[in-house]
Amino acid sequence: MRRPLILAVDGDQPALERLRHELDRRYGCDYRVVGHSSGTAAMNELGDYHRRGDAVALVLVAEQMPDMAGVDLLAKTRSLHGEARRAILISWGDWANRDTADAILQAMAAGHANYYVLKPWSSPDELFHRTVAEYLQDWSRNEVESRREVLVVGDRRSARGHEVRDLLTRNGIPHAFHDRESSRGEGVLARTGHARSDVRLVVWMPALGGQALADPTDAEIVEAWGIPTSLPEDDRTFDLLVVGGGPAGLAAAVYGSSEGLRTLVVERSAIGGQAGASSLIRNYLGFARGLSGAELGQRGFQQAWVFGARFVLTRDVVALRPDNGGWAADVSGIGTVRARAVVLACGVTYRRLEIPTLESLAGAGVFYGASVSEAQGLVGRTAVVVGGGNSAGQAALHLARYAARVHLVVRAADLGSGMSDYLVRQIAATDIDVRTGAEVVDGGGEAALDWVTVQDRASGRLDRLVADGLFVMIGARPGTGWLPSDVARDAHGFVRVGNDLQGAWSLDRPPQPYETSAPGLFAVGDVRSGSVKRVASAVGEGSVVVSQVHSHLSREAVRV
Repeated sequence: MRRPLILAVDGDQPALERLRHELDRRYGCDYRVVGHSSGTAAMNELGDYHRRGDAVALVLVAEQMPDMAGVDLLAKTRSLHGEARRAILISWGDWANRDTADAILQAMAAGHANYYVLKPWSSPDELFHRTVAEYLQDWSRNEVESRREVLVVGDRRSARGHEVRDLLTRNGIPHAFHDRESSRGEGVLARTGHARSDVRLVVWMPALGGQALADPTDAEIVEAWGIPTSLPEDDRTFDLLVVGGGPAGLAAAVYGSSEGLRTLVVERSAIGGQAGASSLIRNYLGFARGLSGAELGQRGFQQAWVFGARFVLTRDVVALRPDNGGWAADVSGIGTVRARAVVLACGVTYRRLEIPTLESLAGAGVFYGASVSEAQGLVGRTAVVVGGGNSAGQAALHLARYAARVHLVVRAADLGSGMSDYLVRQIAATDIDVRTGAEVVDGGGEAALDWVTVQDRASGRLDRLVADGLFVMIGARPGTGWLPSDVARDAHGFVRVGNDLQGAWSLDRPPQPYETSAPGLFAVGDVRSGSVKRVASAVGEGSVVVSQVHSHLSREAVRV
């Protein structure tokens, strides 16, 4: 097998030579660096790699070449090598050219290009190399042939296999999954001493001393990776308890810990919360090339950790009660934790289809949420996405990089009614089958999903579709039943705060904007009634609420 390919294409011969020189000096040992001055020669190279099944890591293409437009070459690259990172090469100052800018924006909107790259003009050009290195690092995280920090071996279509892949993906733990019947899977089982055992799933961590876990729990996996799931008996009193490790909770942890509050975050599943399942968030301020929800979560986790915030994962807060001017929280598997103030950032859970034939296949072809970890298992297969929001659009586009066919089933009559325009335009530029005014009403399979039935809501017509994966994103509900009964909620269970507390607030002073009906208990992010379901707004609320926590603690200190 050849080394992964880095391909540069530019009809400007001097510029091409600079590109090859820079790329070969820095990456030539680990990648095969090739330069072509024509699109035809580049297509031949890419076709050769496709026929051999070899990996293409990065393709850099000038906007215009003698024989074709750069965007056309990138579109063809995408069809042959969906995992390759693709960028348009531009010269310094070209961003001022309206035609160039339009070409870049159109290529990105259609999903053909990830972004643009400025051509190197000096040697070494570290800005150029920083961009290239980020692309290669992003590509390597999804490259299953590379040696990975964590290797998982099991049955790809088993519910437990899905749970472990999802856990690792959403926590940003680099890994690869191999079916136990594959040659790679058999090799890992033999290496770890489980070749002839009845163990259903093995997690091997060669980057962490080679420890191997047989049929581990979620807690055992994240503990082995170095993320705590417990607290010492003598270390359970904090200034601030944050319930939930999604964007809102992470922001509260960063600002709370950086401003001197002893902060604990309890997260039931994965750092990043529901956002961790998003394959690409493109409209978050400051990340023009976009980033995955898992990466955003990891950045927030590391930032809060540096400031001293404490985390425990795979645990639930199951009860909360007032305690001597503060709060006592019962945490599953740990016991009681005390805090002077609490921020609820526990988000929501996806609504279920409530179709018995499909519920029985949950984790075995039926997935709630984006489940980006399942995409590579659908190479050459068919995926069905249900939902009309941004998460559903992102999932459909991500799955289209792998699956031979993707159907997007939307209950609304218009895709744009619930989805951002940039996603609508990207989907329109693909061959994704969009079915508006429709819903999934049935499905089934033997041991895993094989088919679903889609009904047109206007005509009642039923279509049976082949389906190897069904991804359901049809709205969400808050899990707030564990809160004290006097914490005010709306008719759907979302927590009321601030000005929304008419009739539910008992103190003389007005409530703070994110304060619940219980003083010292705050709610931010998706769990808050009336919230805007966007990552940026959740981060904003999580950062702002800390000043309100300080105000509450100051008042309590004066009162004492």
